[in-house]
Amino acid sequence: MAQFAKNTFSHCNYAAFRPIYSDSFYQNVLEYHHGSQSLCVDLGTGHGLIARALASSFSEVKGIDPSAGMIQQARSSTSKEQYPEVEFHQASAESIPFLQDASTDLVIAGQAAHWFDYPKLFPELKRILRAKGTIAFVGYSDPVFIQCPKATEVLKQHAYGDSLGCYWSQPGRQIVQGKLRDIEPPMSDWEDIQRIYYEPNVEGPRTGSGTMFLDKTMKIKECMSYIRTWSAVHAWQETHADHLSLEKGGPGDVVDRMFDEMREAEPAWKNDDDDWKEKEIVIEWPTGLLLARKR
Repeated sequence: MAQFAKNTFSHCNYAAFRPIYSDSFYQNVLEYHHGSQSLCVDLGTGHGLIARALASSFSEVKGIDPSAGMIQQARSSTSKEQYPEVEFHQASAESIPFLQDASTDLVIAGQAAHWFDYPKLFPELKRILRAKGTIAFVGYSDPVFIQCPKATEVLKQHAYGDSLGCYWSQPGRQIVQGKLRDIEPPMSDWEDIQRIYYEPNVEGPRTGSGTMFLDKTMKIKECMSYIRTWSAVHAWQETHADHLSLEKGGPGDVVDRMFDEMREAEPAWKNDDDDWKEKEIVIEWPTGLLLARKR
């Protein structure tokens, strides 16, 4: 999560281009959750997406993130008039001293669980959650370009090959790729552990296996902006400062090269000539949702 805390990271682009969870995601979480809905804590809140979405379901929502830039983005994106229940705090997930013991009903984390220090996190969650309180962690891995199998394969080759492979923080990226399977709540403290997965089928929309939580129709140029919010891309940019993107007047960055290769591989993209980046594509994300209840 260190990349997101740096001044050179664009928190505004993160808010603009990251995917949005579907209603079915929130429905699954709320159907699993039992009892009081007084306080929800959103760990790694980022720009406050989940905190705002759950504001109508809880009396109070606290979004927490270690990045000052993310907290600033969350506050600027969250109107107090529209979301009086929501407030944001800069803090780490593993230490939340301003929350009282057994005060919290639901702890949720979207695309943040792979960053946590679990030997420290689980004791803190045990402290702040009431009996039978819920944890709900969701993560998503690499986008699948529906009906564009060659572009999807090019993306994977660049993401984990020579282009970006060495720039991912580990074991975090492996945890995401494994749909959070490596996160194991201690059985002594947690019960009714459930996992919900989705794996897209590149051959057609909404034909994958499992329960889908994330899909989006984007222009190719918007997808390029999304890929540039990856922590690995930001780390690459720090070591290749002279390789600015084409849109910034530079010779092209790793994302430009990646998508040029995709265009060569996908006939439908190649045939669009100069307007190919305006083409709309359907994207689905492999996801994993971990649910557990405090004993």
